Amino acid sequence: MAAGVAEWRGTPHIKGSTETMRMALLTFSLIGLQFTWGIEMTYCTPYLLQLGLTKSKTSLVWIAGPLSGLVMQPVVGVIADRSTSRWGRRRPFMVGGAVVVAACLLVLGWTKELVGLFVSEPRAKRDITIAVAVLSIYGVDFAINAVQASCRSLVVDTLPISKQQLGSAWGGRMVAIGHLIGYGAGAVDLEALFGPTLGDTQFKQLTAISAMALCISVGVTCWATTERILISNGKEHHEQLGAVETLTKILKTATNLPPRIDAICWIQFWAWVGWFPFLFYGTTWVGEIYLRYEAPATTVRAHAVGAPVAGDEDTLGDIGRIGSQALIVFSIITFVASFAMPLLVKSPEHERGGGAARGFTPRPPPKLAPLMEAAEKRKPSLLTAWMCSHLLFAGSMVLAPFTTSVRFATVIVALCGIPWACQCWAPFTFMGVEINRLSSSASPTSSSSPSAHLYRRLSLGTTGGAHAGSVSGVYLGILNLYTTLPQFVGTFISWVVFSVLEPGPSAELAPDGDGEAGEAPAEEGQLGEGPRRDGPNAIAVCLFIGALAAVGSAVATRRLR
Repeated sequence: MAAGVAEWRGTPHIKGSTETMRMALLTFSLIGLQFTWGIEMTYCTPYLLQLGLTKSKTSLVWIAGPLSGLVMQPVVGVIADRSTSRWGRRRPFMVGGAVVVAACLLVLGWTKELVGLFVSEPRAKRDITIAVAVLSIYGVDFAINAVQASCRSLVVDTLPISKQQLGSAWGGRMVAIGHLIGYGAGAVDLEALFGPTLGDTQFKQLTAISAMALCISVGVTCWATTERILISNGKEHHEQLGAVETLTKILKTATNLPPRIDAICWIQFWAWVGWFPFLFYGTTWVGEIYLRYEAPATTVRAHAVGAPVAGDEDTLGDIGRIGSQALIVFSIITFVASFAMPLLVKSPEHERGGGAARGFTPRPPPKLAPLMEAAEKRKPSLLTAWMCSHLLFAGSMVLAPFTTSVRFATVIVALCGIPWACQCWAPFTFMGVEINRLSSSASPTSSSSPSAHLYRRLSLGTTGGAHAGSVSGVYLGILNLYTTLPQFVGTFISWVVFSVLEPGPSAELAPDGDGEAGEAPAEEGQLGEGPRRDGPNAIAVCLFIGALAAVGSAVATRRLR
């Protein structure tokens, strides 16, 4: 064995009698992962607003997402790449992270009760409740990023080049299913359905279900997938990477990316500047549209003076359900698109003449062959589909500031399902292909001898190659850097917009006089007026700015050609 070449034991294996079953089991963990993300994005913003945080301070809380992604995914990727655990390199992080996420979700759902056990003074109780809720959100974000990094790397490690698009497509489908289940659960009155079994509020029940769903889905993928075991990482095997060395390696790799991987990362950067406000504030935006323009006057007045319509927690549940109904349509379209789009576009490997690595392509019946060939020629490339999806998203978000009805808001949100399906699929497909292509060019088995050629075919038929297996974690971690860095940009933009347009507690969600400590309550003559219906909606302005960033991602995608 040449110095510096990784040594492995075993071959990757996925349970299942059919390819469809194997792909579903390999990516099944993404259902619980996306379900958890969906619950956090749907409910945590209105939850924090209801606790009394201003929109500008709530936007700063969401720095947890990009901060955790910036730190956890590349660090976990580097550490896992070098792991010699007998359970594999990815699965231990998936299981450990899922347990931590579940614990933090339960703390988040029962924050008031837990704080109430130790604190009774109202003002201190409220402040500590907010602090514990924010810390729980940070715990969820940091742990779930470790799970996500490992789930995505497991797909790249396990599949050869010819299956990378299929694996990414199935990943997108599972993300769509997780979205659909999450928003569907949010739209249903769970308290009426299950009673107090899982909690006495919608939010508590959703956090409990989310914790169970994540653990079960991760458990299924870990049970069904067998990883190769890393025995030695060559000359680096005995090196102990500390925190500084790990970060140095990530930085060195990030600043010396191969050209196409670098281009893919910049597309991801601009795309996520646009997607951040939609994903974190979309549900709240739809709920605010309802309260501004369509809520019954009695409900609006009661909420404005802090009088519960059906309990203060139920207000949060109602807003979450209204927003979730729009996002159910979004998820259905995402789900359909995630199955249809891979059939309607060309594989990037096929576009570039991937040769034998593509594997066997079945021939159609002779009578259908001309029709199939004509349809194949007219298929757009995945790159073209990705570029058009950015433009569709931008065109939808431009309309946000002009929306005055829940129905029109639902149409706008639903249209975003198509570009979201592409966004969950395209970047990971291109990255998987490029990582595995690097392995082909770097492989020591590039000899022209028949035995070397046979070895290479066997290795590509089971995994992405030694080089891909040793760097997939760090490359996907760097891709996540370009997903999380724009979230810092989005957080700053939303903080500025909220500070200028809506500096106080939410006019739609926070009852008057129940804002931050030290804020004066509304004057007596203002009580009962309810949320203001004039002036710009700050979230809609953030969505509009996101549309401009989406145009930038379309331009970057065009340049990838």
